[in-house]
Order: sequence, then structure tokens, then C-alpha cells
Amino acid sequence: MAVAIKVPIGRCLLAGLAWAAFGTIPAGAQTAERLISNPRILGEGIAPASLTPSVRALPHERTLDLDIVYTDGELYNPATGVKDKVRLRSYNGPEVDEDAPYVSPTIEAVPGDTIYVNLHNQLPPDPSCSTGHSNPNAPHCFNGTNLHTHGLWVNPAGNGDNVLLSINPGVEFQYEYKIPGGHPAGTFWYHTHRHGSTAIQVSSGMAGALIIRGDREPTATTPGDLDTLLDGLPDRVLVFQQIQYACRGAPTPDNPLGPIKTDPVTGAYICADGDVGTIEGYDQLTNWPKSGRYTSINGLVLPTFKATQGQLERWRMIHGGVRDTISLRIVKMRPSAQLAATMSQAQAQTFIQESCNDAGITHYRVAADGLTLAQVQASNLTVFQPGYRWDEAVMFPEVGRYCLIDASSPAAGSVNGDSPNPSLLGFVDVEEGTPVSNLTTSVVNALVAQAEANLPDIAPVVVADLKAGLKLSKFVPHKDIAESEVTGTQELTFNIRSGPTSFEVSSTANRDDSKPYDPSRLDRALKLGGVDEWTLYSAAGSHPFHIHVNPFQVVSILDPNGKDVSVWGVPDEAGGKLDTQYSGLKGAWKDTLWVKGGYKITVRTRYERYIGAFVLHCHILDHEDKGMMQNVAIVLPDGDISATAAGAPPLQLQQDHMHTKKP
Repeated sequence: MAVAIKVPIGRCLLAGLAWAAFGTIPAGAQTAERLISNPRILGEGIAPASLTPSVRALPHERTLDLDIVYTDGELYNPATGVKDKVRLRSYNGPEVDEDAPYVSPTIEAVPGDTIYVNLHNQLPPDPSCSTGHSNPNAPHCFNGTNLHTHGLWVNPAGNGDNVLLSINPGVEFQYEYKIPGGHPAGTFWYHTHRHGSTAIQVSSGMAGALIIRGDREPTATTPGDLDTLLDGLPDRVLVFQQIQYACRGAPTPDNPLGPIKTDPVTGAYICADGDVGTIEGYDQLTNWPKSGRYTSINGLVLPTFKATQGQLERWRMIHGGVRDTISLRIVKMRPSAQLAATMSQAQAQTFIQESCNDAGITHYRVAADGLTLAQVQASNLTVFQPGYRWDEAVMFPEVGRYCLIDASSPAAGSVNGDSPNPSLLGFVDVEEGTPVSNLTTSVVNALVAQAEANLPDIAPVVVADLKAGLKLSKFVPHKDIAESEVTGTQELTFNIRSGPTSFEVSSTANRDDSKPYDPSRLDRALKLGGVDEWTLYSAAGSHPFHIHVNPFQVVSILDPNGKDVSVWGVPDEAGGKLDTQYSGLKGAWKDTLWVKGGYKITVRTRYERYIGAFVLHCHILDHEDKGMMQNVAIVLPDGDISATAAGAPPLQLQQDHMHTKKP
């Protein structure tokens, strides 16, 4: 239940006076104090991260530290024009930007590194962590934590990428990530993953970029790192987050947290003078559009960054939010546009319609989930589902201000199954540089120049590929999986049962076989060295499928009529409205993939190098916390692993089980 209140006039007095006096203000006024740069790099002090990084001679072993604490801070609220006070769980340490504490520092590594991450859980005691819970799929243990390196191909067991641990309050634990020498360079991310509290903590901002940088040039017989082609270009890291804080009224017997304070007309979340926003209940996470909150970028709301006309840039973009689709469009703002001193989501929609309403510029996708595509995909719309990463080559053709817009999504392509209205994400101010007459031609020419300058030994081959449809075949990190390679099959169906609501996964195509997560049950034993073809379905709504450790290759995505909409340029209109998010995914390598209800998705994956237990799940994180997850183990071909060993309840790390850290 929500309680409607009015915001005191004094809270937005200055903004209100400016708006009342002038009606509107220059567009720059909303964002003048929120200029963003790349997040700081963990372990490298407080200096801003460079926009033109290169592969550095990092030490083979590095030890990094992250404290988990409650952090008192502020988040800008465009609806009032002032900053709301918030108190949220977060990662903290010397590299955390005190002006943007709710995005975590970037972790950088190179193939062959060993990265030790010391987690220091300094949150208050939480009895629900150590005593368990009568229902493991009921939200609990909000102050327990762990760490997941999303997309990394590393050991999932022991001190590796182990999410079956609960690092409880007062405990220190050291993760050890041995990154193999053959690991692809790319854009990955890290976030908390303790079952029962993942959504609460990620929604609070406990997530950051994880960049693997590489300097391996392609040869006639081996692929190279995309970094070698793009080296020297501005390299932006953009972490999108949906921090859905709320202020609450007085507790009641039926609602110990207190009702969420909302606007009496719109239902948007509001905070009055003296209130402190928190994220302490799952009731505040289920409807992002209605909350009225704005997606943040690198910890700031409605930020601005600067670019130069005609300069090719690399954008590494990460959906680090909990559950809502982001559909990125980059649109030139009308020069006469005026931005109000305060801007509710409804007012932002009007502003977009009046001032940022054309089709937008083309941006050029070069990698999906950190893994280079075989061919650049040129589009004016890029769709991010939770957990997705897209790397893009971006060039601004004109001087002026551009709007970053989360465009309206078709109902079948959005998490909530609705058609959310467009929203503002931020702005780019573009200064005069090199004139651009044809954007695609300029992008091709810039990439050709990069190849000739950076890769002289293989440049003729790379240049020929670029000129033949922007192909990147020399940079794809994995070999295609042929049908003849397949040694087994797997099926998966996401399902939501009613009465009472239960979030479940089936290991067959039959929704009636679905079960909620059981921490003591092993759902799948997969053989090391095997190659499986997976068929994915959703029987209730749509859900992003994510599996840890090994990426998969998209074979086909069939709409309800049997049309393969993963082929580039094939329209997906089965939902009644054009949805472009699947176009071009055929043959792409990913670790997270949207599974639409009524569609049949086929992917293939190899189980290489690592054995051990991990999970697959829906990456709508409140769905995962509530049971839409399975335990998986990769086992030796003739070995055996029991359900108890593979899928035991989370190992509780109490103070008497503290791990000895590497000096």
C-alpha cells in the first residue's frame, strides 16, 4: 500500500521561483553540475579514468578491496530539481567517488591476470542470513552478500566466481579470479548475487564495470582482440542503473517498513523535507516506470558528457539495473529547446516529443555481452535487457546538444509486458570538429584508418572486411559451433504459477514440469568437454536467460509463426508492433538473452576448462530471488557429483569461518 503526500513548497523553492519567473530555463541548467566521466578504476586511486586507455603492463597478480556498508548520500531528483537524501547499501573504499557513490569502481584486468578481491562485509547483523528461511525463495538476508563476475569465463567453485556463498555481516572473504590467457578481451561487469537479496543490493547500486583489455593482434589463422583495432579512440564506460529508492511513512502492524510515499495524482515516489530514501523492501522494485525515478549513468541522474564532432568513439554500455528494459536512442536536440527547472517523467515525455523527436542518429554495434560480433550492426535503436552489454562505435555528425533517450518499447519487448513511455537518460554536448557528410562512410573511413595505423601486418585483410559490409571476422573470439559438434540437448522453460505466485524454471518444454529454486537440488549435470544445444521457452511473460561461466551462440529465434527473426533485417512483428531487438543476433555470442513468451530460441554452448557448481536464472533479479533459478554443475565425463555437493544451501561464512587473505 502506498501513501500519497504533497512535497512541501520550501523543498523546491529556488527551482520553483526560477520556473515561475521564466517559465523555462536554458537546457544546460538542468545538467550543469552533473558532468560525467568514466568510473574510477579499483586499485588505482582517485584519479578519473582515462578516456583513451591502452593495455597497460598490469602486475600478474593484484589485490583489490571492497567494503560493503550503508552509505549516506544524495541522488538528484529531476521532478523537484533538488537532491534527495538516501541511505543505501553500497560498495565503498578509497576509489569510490563520493559524488557518485552508488556506482562501483571499474575492475580492469588482462588475460593471464589473477585478481584477488577482498570483500569486507561491514553491514549490520542480519539473523535471517545465518538461521536460514522457511522459504528460500522469500526475500531475506538483505545484509548478506557475495560477488559475481558476470560474463567472465573463470572457475565457478571455491574462491572463484562462487555465488553459492553467503558472506554474512562481519565477515571478510577473498575471491580469487584466475583469468585464463585465452580469455577474450571485452566488456563485462560485477555485482552482488546472494540469493534472497540480489535485487535489493543491485538496485542500491552494488554493481560496476569489469573490463578485460587485450593487445593480441589478429593473424592469418587466429583472431585478435577488438581493442587492437579501436586502440587510441575515446573509450567510454557507461553503467546504466535503476536505483528505485523510496521514502516511507510510519510503520504499521501490516506494513513494518511503512507505506511508500507517493504523489496523489501520478503515484510517483516522493520524498519530503527530512526524509531519507532507502531500498528495504521488494514492494518498491516491481514498477520502475510508475515510480517516476530516472535511470542513472555512472551514478548520476540526467548527466551530460562532452564529445567532438566527427570523432569516432567506443562506448562500453552495461545494463546494471534490476528489471526494466532500456531502449537507447541518440537524438539531436532542437537548438531552441528549453528545459524546465523541474521535470517529472510526464514532463520529460512532453519535452522529448517537442524537442528530441526525430529518428536519431545511427550507432554501430561491435560487440554483444563483451564478445565481438562478426559484422557491425548499424541501427538507431539499441535494446538492453537486464544484464546486457553492448559495445558501440559512435560518431556525432553535427555540433550541438544530443538527447540520450530510453525510447518507448513494444509490449512484447519490455520486462513488464507494457509499452512504457520514453524517458530521458542524459545529454551529450558536441563541440565543433570534423564535418560529417555521410555518417556510415565516415565511420568506415575512421575504422579503416585505425586498421592501417594499428595493424599494419594484417591491415589489408581487416580493411577488405570493413569495406565489405563492416565485417569484423578477424576479431570474433570463438569458433562457430556446427550442428555436427553437438553431443547433447537441454530444454528450459520459464514459468510463473498463480495461487500463490511462484517463480519457476522447467528443465523441459512443458511448463507443468517447472519448479521453484531449491538450494539443495541439482537441476542439471553437464559434462566437461560436451557441446549442448539448448532450446529456451517462456510460458508466462518474457524473461532474460543468463547462465554463468560459458557463453552461448545464438542459432535461431523463431517467432510464433516459425519465422527466424534473429536474421539481420527480418522484421519481428508477431507482437503487433515492430520489435528490432533480435535482428542480427543469429551467430552472435552472448551470456544473457531475452526469451519472449511464445518464441522458440535455440543456442549452443561448449563446456570447456572448468568443473563445479553454479546457476542459471532469469536476470529480472527479483524473479531470481523469488525462485526463477536452477543449480547447474559441470562434471567430468565419467565422474559423479551428488546433489548435496553441487546444490547445497549457501555456505554461510560467519566470523568463525573467516577466510585467510593473501597478503
